[in-house]
Amino acid sequence: MSNIEEVKKLRNETGASPLDCKKALKESNEDVEKAKEILRTWGKELVNKKKERTTKQGTIKSYIHPNSKVGVLLDIRCESDFVAKSKEFQELSHEICLQIAAMKPLYVNSEEISEEEINKERNIYEEQFKDLGKPQEVINGIVEGKLEKYKKEVCLLDQLWVKDQTKNIKDLITEYISKTEENIEVERFIRYEI
Repeated sequence: MSNIEEVKKLRNETGASPLDCKKALKESNEDVEKAKEILRTWGKELVNKKKERTTKQGTIKSYIHPNSKVGVLLDIRCESDFVAKSKEFQELSHEICLQIAAMKPLYVNSEEISEEEINKERNIYEEQFKDLGKPQEVINGIVEGKLEKYKKEVCLLDQLWVKDQTKNIKDLITEYISKTEENIEVERFIRYEI
């Protein structure tokens, strides 16, 4: 039988239900680190199921930086009004606003980047590396790598979280989907700066 303290610790660190924590500990032979990985795997399975559900509720969250020179409006959605008003959802909304204020993303995800913008960036990188004297396929690989890096810098969901560089914003949202058991999506945002 699982130690109650281990279940509490695992619950505090992951936000999973006590029953899931107990099952994960049993499956991992009482190894807390393995139990965390099991819970993350279960969470990803849950998230994939939740992603198909529509998000018609949510909130418009605002953030004004203390210097009053940066402001953010965030439209973040969930499935129910109950979750939209929850402490967890409000925490997530605030964290995403802080991310937008600090990291200046231009898009929610890479699907929003126009083909014209991608081609413009590709042309800039090709021009930078054309005189390297390398085979074209090597240059193409470098250019594609630079394009992927560009997307991670300008797309909110792909950016590394400013408070924990081991996860990106998509991972952060996934954690909250596991906690709230509802689909959560960033619909849009606006960042203002003077």
